Amino acid sequence: MKDKNRFWKLAFAAFAVVSMTWIAGCAQGGGDDAAKGHDGDGKSAPTTAKVVKLAFVTSGTSEFWRIAGAGVHKYEQEAKIQVDIKAPPNGTPEEQNQILESLASQGYDAVAVTVLAPNDQVAVLNRVAEKVKLITFDSDAPKSNRLLYIGTNNYEAGKALGNEIVKILPNGGKMAVFVGMFAVDNATQRLKGIQDVVTAHNIQIVDKREDNADRAKARANVEDIINAHPDLNVATGLWSYNGPAIIAAVEALGKKGKVIPAVFDEEDATLSGIENGTVACTVVQKPFQFGYLSSKWMHELATKGDAAMATIPRDKMVDTGVDVIRKENVAEFKAKLVELKK
Repeated sequence: MKDKNRFWKLAFAAFAVVSMTWIAGCAQGGGDDAAKGHDGDGKSAPTTAKVVKLAFVTSGTSEFWRIAGAGVHKYEQEAKIQVDIKAPPNGTPEEQNQILESLASQGYDAVAVTVLAPNDQVAVLNRVAEKVKLITFDSDAPKSNRLLYIGTNNYEAGKALGNEIVKILPNGGKMAVFVGMFAVDNATQRLKGIQDVVTAHNIQIVDKREDNADRAKARANVEDIINAHPDLNVATGLWSYNGPAIIAAVEALGKKGKVIPAVFDEEDATLSGIENGTVACTVVQKPFQFGYLSSKWMHELATKGDAAMATIPRDKMVDTGVDVIRKENVAEFKAKLVELKK
């Protein structure tokens, strides 16, 4: 009797060990079928792909970035991924640095950023680049360890606007330039392009003002300069919101037709100003492409690794080009914008 009881105890213990081993294997998705990605019938079972974390960091909020955002969303739909759009609320380098450091600490795979202060932010950018695939768009930081720049050749864009200003002032004249911060790479390069064209045609830049992305100050700067220079001929804005600020100041001071805005980017007020004859022209970039191509490159760098790295252009730049919008093509351009925003 004792031997029989002992037999059943040993049998039960062995059964329990086998059962626990089987359960543990199931809990871990174990077994050859699971390791090979098959179900119990030998059929292919779906595998869960790694969810990549991507972020698109702007320099602030404006209509310009809404268009870029539409490009981001277009790629999201095509690739079935998510790209988080981040914007420093007051458009300061300090806010942008905080966003970048936070993204790096949260395990993002790739980040695209338009750099507000390229020289001052190099250390932060390099720290971020150690943890994520870092690219720039719109405003570059060539001294940093970013992998790629996507956007406008801003020097050439400046030359394009300079050529338009020469058409406005064929016999020479005086102009003023306005921007958020001249130290930002896109502003520096645009201004250099303008200067290299206009100075050869007896056009003098009599004043330059920055507003640190303060919209009220942007308009006040224009009013101050117009009042200080009654013979001013052209007012140029290098950033998107500068155009509307110049228009508002020109119209408020009754200077329409006397001080002629020649600006950058496609703010609604800028395009309306071209239609009603207040603005001579605007040089527009391709913000939709900034968003779309930045998202595409981030995704490929995050998922394809060395294969994607091998396709980066030798000069580490993807030039998206510019267009010049004048009264004769503004209606067509506005219709195109409507389609892009869809």
